Amino acid sequence: MTASWTWCRGTVADSPADTSRPGPSLRLGVDLGGTKIEALALDSSGREVTRRRVATPRTYDATVEAVAGLVEGIEEELGARGTVGMGIPGALSPATGLVKNANSTWLIGRPLDVDLARRLDRPVRVMNDANCFALSEATDGAGAGAVSVFGVILGTGVGGGWVLNGACVQGGSRIAGEWGHNPLPWPEDDERPGPACYCGKRGCIETFCSGPGLERSHAESTGQTLSTRSIGEAAAAGDSAGRATLERYVGRLARGLASVINVVDPDVVVLGGGVSNLPGLPEAVEGALDAWVFSDEVTTRVVRHVHGDSSGVRGAAWLWPRSDG
Repeated sequence: MTASWTWCRGTVADSPADTSRPGPSLRLGVDLGGTKIEALALDSSGREVTRRRVATPRTYDATVEAVAGLVEGIEEELGARGTVGMGIPGALSPATGLVKNANSTWLIGRPLDVDLARRLDRPVRVMNDANCFALSEATDGAGAGAVSVFGVILGTGVGGGWVLNGACVQGGSRIAGEWGHNPLPWPEDDERPGPACYCGKRGCIETFCSGPGLERSHAESTGQTLSTRSIGEAAAAGDSAGRATLERYVGRLARGLASVINVVDPDVVVLGGGVSNLPGLPEAVEGALDAWVFSDEVTTRVVRHVHGDSSGVRGAAWLWPRSDG
């Protein structure tokens, strides 16, 4: 197997002279979201030391300054300098080194890692936020100790990341893990051609297995508009329509994950995002894999996240692994 192990575009080479390289005792992670930017510091054992957050500005220069302010504020508070990793809702293009595929559109076409490295006077590692989630759960979360971990985000969209031997596999185009934009496998007649996806295609896994996809499925079958949480609560209370919606969802999610398992055969799949909090979801999906995985035995475990909403920012901190100290 040939895999790409690139962390991010040459931030060490492109940053200013590294005259004060941070030591291994403090790792700072930043999660750049559409509405908030969160930063935390981990000590050498992975214990959270402190955390801060600010609202996300809507311009590029202000975003760079906001991230730098969080980092500098934490370091001033702790009296120590650390490594910096950041998760973003997009990726750095290997062709140009500029941000692509970001729903925070003011980042697109900008050399974010280089500008932050220059502003903070040290190398900064930048990676897709779904990869950061996967790295967090593989390092000291639900997938800790496993060789191969596939992390899944089930939220407004469907994303993912693959961690192998402690490192994120990004791929040549840095889209490894984007299983949500494959078509739903083994579609039933009423699933063709599938809902339109923002990517321009129809029937993507994301359109079925995201939170909005689950809610749309329930509305189409019942005429009721309910939130994902309300559907789960109705099903738990014995509502037959709610149960039917969740059964459809489990089947679709199992088919989608089976296509991933057939390709990379991970030891564990970790579910994250708001939909992952539905009671019993990991167990139900794991039990449904047998019908679709190309094996006489399915050894892949399906589990829920440990770090929850903190996984992305923790994974950003772990973009500087222990061995880098």
